Amino acid sequence: MLMVIRTLRIVGLLVVAAAVLYLLVCCLLWVFQRSLIYFPQPRAVGGASTVLELVRPDAKIMVSVRPHIGPNAMIYLGGNAEDVSLNLLPFSQAFPDQALYLMHYRSFGGSTGSPSEAAITGDAEALFDTVYKEHSHVTVVGRSLGTGVAIHLASERPAARLVLITPYNSLLQIGIDRMSLFPVKWMLRDTYESWRYAPLINAPTLLIVAQNDEIVPRASTDALFSHFKSGVATMKIIPDSGHNTLSDSPLYLKMLGDGL
Repeated sequence: MLMVIRTLRIVGLLVVAAAVLYLLVCCLLWVFQRSLIYFPQPRAVGGASTVLELVRPDAKIMVSVRPHIGPNAMIYLGGNAEDVSLNLLPFSQAFPDQALYLMHYRSFGGSTGSPSEAAITGDAEALFDTVYKEHSHVTVVGRSLGTGVAIHLASERPAARLVLITPYNSLLQIGIDRMSLFPVKWMLRDTYESWRYAPLINAPTLLIVAQNDEIVPRASTDALFSHFKSGVATMKIIPDSGHNTLSDSPLYLKMLGDGL
């Protein structure tokens, strides 16, 4: 009998310890969740002549730019660990008739403030308003995390075209699928639910997909594609490419140019 009681006590202690550990992990995920989404990078390319400072009420947003007089402009919203300034030279060479505006998220590339979905989408809208004063044909381009920002922006502003590179249907759903042991649905603050905005898009839209994307499941991209109105969106696949390597393909800039 004593052995049974001791065993039950040990089991009880183990259950309590496991519950405490689980709650501790949940607390850590809640507190540090944005550190698991955003990985700020310094700006490697360009000086004062190639940077626009966008002043916001609570932050200063750095935008790597290549000025160009004319109606055409591209706003580029990058990935969660991307130094967007690295695109300045290849984009300038590939798209000489486009003014380029590559936005560094808060805490990226010299921008101040802390990144969040609400803050970044607000910054993107402010940048669009600034660009639209000078250029009547603005293409919004998003890559990876930035596709969630881009599609939201295109649903709120008169984008001429929209290009989504390695897009996802919902960051929330990806989190739920990958961390099924935790209550992600109730914890995640930056959900980036792109599917909510896809039906609102009227601008011609191009989805560029990596054939072997190891980060965004193909099912997530296909689900997003299904939410666009008929005839609005097209999808192109870069063969033998991964999430972070598709831009190494010679097809990448050609496909991106097709969407401008």
